[in-house]
This record gives sequence, structure tokens and C-alpha cells, in this order.
Amino acid sequence: MNVLVINCGSSSLKYQLIDSDTEQVLAKGLCERIGIDGALTHQPAGKDKIKIDAPMPTHTEAIALVLEQLTDKENGVISSLDEINAVGHRMVHGGEKFACSALVTDEMIETVETCNIFAPLHNPATLIGVNVCRELLPGKPMVGVFDTAFHQTMPEKAYLYGIPYEYYEKYGVRRYGFHGTSHKFVALRTAEILGKNIEDLKIIVCHLGNGASITAVDGGKSVDTSMGLTPLEGLIMGTRSGDVDPGVLEFIAKQENIGIKEILTILNKKSGVLGLSGVSSDFRDIDAAAEAGNERAAETLEVYAYHVAKYVGSYVAAMNGVDAIVFTAGLGENDKKIREEICSYFGYLGLTIDPVANDIRGKEAIISTQDSKVKALCVPTNEELMICRETVALVK
Repeated sequence: MNVLVINCGSSSLKYQLIDSDTEQVLAKGLCERIGIDGALTHQPAGKDKIKIDAPMPTHTEAIALVLEQLTDKENGVISSLDEINAVGHRMVHGGEKFACSALVTDEMIETVETCNIFAPLHNPATLIGVNVCRELLPGKPMVGVFDTAFHQTMPEKAYLYGIPYEYYEKYGVRRYGFHGTSHKFVALRTAEILGKNIEDLKIIVCHLGNGASITAVDGGKSVDTSMGLTPLEGLIMGTRSGDVDPGVLEFIAKQENIGIKEILTILNKKSGVLGLSGVSSDFRDIDAAAEAGNERAAETLEVYAYHVAKYVGSYVAAMNGVDAIVFTAGLGENDKKIREEICSYFGYLGLTIDPVANDIRGKEAIISTQDSKVKALCVPTNEELMICRETVALVK
């Protein structure tokens, strides 16, 4: 079965065509600047990337161009659209409505629309992509795979905030969590690597990228996660602040004479390691600056690792133990120094990093010593493959 995986943003669209039987990527690409001038980067398996500049006033033109390239005589990988058997859509927010992936129907779309209030930038864009695909690929089964669904197994004690309960009852204000598709994939793969049943494992997944979150996975289920109502809560990230005393917001607003919109811009776009370091939101730049003697950059790396370690430690307590601590996403998969610094806090658990095993980038590996009681791993995430698997499970 060939599954087209679509990840639709407000002005961009990522895609992969995956053969679900072999789990091989047949082609992948990215549409950018939708609504402006438009550009498509398309890469068939085993071939060089192809760059196409084309007008994309809306997502309709973008998806039409993707389908055209997939069936192109020179750049394509299928002879006709009939060879696309199903479409899997990445959806950001399903609220409490979706605890698992769901087949796309008119009723399902209406339900997702009620969750748009929680993700006003992402959900509407995703639904535009869904509707365009339904128009251009009529009759093809489609599935929505939600970032929030994996975390719907969290108990009340983990997702409720210490604010008046009526705000949860009236508006659904609670911790939802994100990156669920990634956390699920990595947890399942970790169990496979360790050769154990996931139901018997306590795993802490550290999804560390420009956006970052940590999830406690007990017996294959998410029992707590660091992101909250929005992706702003939790860890310090590339440009997001993570956890901040709410009183700080009022203080800055008064001192700077600014409103909530400007405050949110600061917290989302100007904070995190960018704001702390004054160098960049890219850890490679911060690493280079620290090595060159920039004390503020070096301090930023220490602050970051410390905050990650605090979350990991709290989840060890929440699960009353841990079997594996796993690193994934751009930073987690590629920065050996950050992995080593974070794990240095867990000697009390019997975890020791193997410097040779840890000297990797973007590869699967157990990076702790053989005698470590708690294992540390690097496991590259693959959200597209997880979406493909979820899609196949529902449409077969």
C-alpha cells in the first residue's frame, strides 16, 4: 500500500510517499511560501532534489503540483494517482475529542474544527490540506493523526492546572502535550532495540529540537509530558521560553508598557536559548560561540541541560523508576555533548555514558555503558512513518 503523508502548515506543506509494505520512502518534498510566490523541493528516492518555482496562491495549487510531480514521467515514482492508496494527515490538536487517530469524514472534520481554538494557526491550515486532498483525490481513504492523541492517557493529576476548575469545565484549559506522534514512535522503537515488551518498560523520551518536550511513557502509555495547553510550556527551546513565573509577564508588561500580544511574541519568538545566549536559536552556533570563549553561550548550554535533567528527574519520580532515557529530534539525535551533560545528572540511577557509543549523529544506539542499570539511547524519530503506520492500521 502506498500512503501519502501530508504535513500542512499555514504557508508550507511537507510530504512523503511511503510504501507501507517495505516502509521505504518513494519520494518526499516541501512546498514553501504558499500564498506568496511558491517553491517546491521534490526528491524521488535515489535521485537528486529538484527545485521548482511555481505560483502557489493557495494549498490547492501546492498539492496539485505535488501530485503532478509524483506522477511525472521524469521525476515521478508512480504512474498514476490510482497508485496512492491512502492519505495520512498530521493534525496538531485534537483536544479531548481524539485519543487516537481517526478516519477523515465530514463529522470528524466538524469535530476537529471545535479544537481550532487551541491551535488557531495550525489546525485550520491542516484542514485546508485535508479538504484539498479530498477534492483532488476523491474516494481515497484518509486518516488524521493527532500530535495530542498519545497524551490522552495522562491522568487528571498530570493534566490539571492549579487554577479554578471551572476553566477546565468551561473551556478545556488543561495540559494537552504535543509531539505525541514522535514520542510514540520513539518509545515503541526503544522497546524493540532493548528486546523487551513495551508494557514492561518505563521510558522517558526527550524530544529535543527547536521545539522540545519530554514525555514519561509507562507501559507504552503517556503519563505526563512537558508541553501544556500550548507548546510554550515546559522546556527552554530554540526561541520559546518554556516555564516562566506568570508574575514575570505582568512585571515586564508594566516595565515595557506592552500588552499580552507583545508579551506572547517575546515568549514565543525572542526567548529560549536565543534570548539567553544572544547568539542564535541554533545550538550549533551556541556550541561554537561557547568553544570560542563566549561565557554567556556556555552558560546557556548549562542552563538548558539542567532544565532537561530536572524534567527527567521529576518523571523518574512520577513513574517510581525508569528503564531507559531516550534522546531524539534534531538536537537529541546530533549533539553528543548535550546528551552527555544531561546524563551526568543521573549517576545516582546507575547510568553512565559510554563516550565511544555516544560519539554518533543521527543513528540508533545504546549510548550508556553495558553495566548501566538505566539505559540511555539515541533513537532518530520518524513521525512520517508513524503517520503511515497509523493510516494503514485504520484503512486496511
